Amino acid sequence: MADNNGLNRKQMRGIKLTIAAVIGFIAIVLFVFIQGLSRTPILSKEEIKNNGAYLFENPRALQDFKLVKGDNSAFTPADLQGKWSLVFFGFTFCPDICPTTMAQLKQFYDKQTGTEFADDTQVILVSVDPGRDTPEKMQQYVKFFHEEFTGVTGEFLDIHRFATQLNIPFAKVPGGGENYMVDHSGNVAIINPQGHYVGFFRSPINVTMMAKAYGSIRYWFE
Repeated sequence: MADNNGLNRKQMRGIKLTIAAVIGFIAIVLFVFIQGLSRTPILSKEEIKNNGAYLFENPRALQDFKLVKGDNSAFTPADLQGKWSLVFFGFTFCPDICPTTMAQLKQFYDKQTGTEFADDTQVILVSVDPGRDTPEKMQQYVKFFHEEFTGVTGEFLDIHRFATQLNIPFAKVPGGGENYMVDHSGNVAIINPQGHYVGFFRSPINVTMMAKAYGSIRYWFE
């Protein structure tokens, strides 16, 4: 049976299926287009460098080490497995660069909330002043900035060897008595989930640039 326009049921069904297929195709194209617009572009290594991060050509494996976390448990290479680690060296008596950088790392860390990077990013502060920075003091200090941050201390030579692997120089400033200062680098080391040192964010830290480069760094060294 045909309708008033002379189309039978089979023809009408064919037209409806064709229209549905076209609409479905358009929806898929629009979805892919919108996803492309919303996806963060991958930066080249040169662009990453322009955003404050220096990356090595090849990841560097770390030698074994054993330090102490704020809860008095051991901090070893196993603690760097399975997550991206941002490692900063400082000390609790530091009057300027340390609290500033820790506050910036908190801002950066908070920016990851709700993103795909939230669950596998960790921030670690390693003391360059183990003579005064006990595990308990490190724990209290890092938790002031964020509950999820990890504080690490240990024996001086163990810390020095670990810092040397991450190209972080530090030295006690002569004089000052009990209120001495420690000179140290403000760079933040970047370690991938395999526990390999892949580069660092240069000091002074810029949170916006850091966040912009982070996803691309993960892409190049995942």
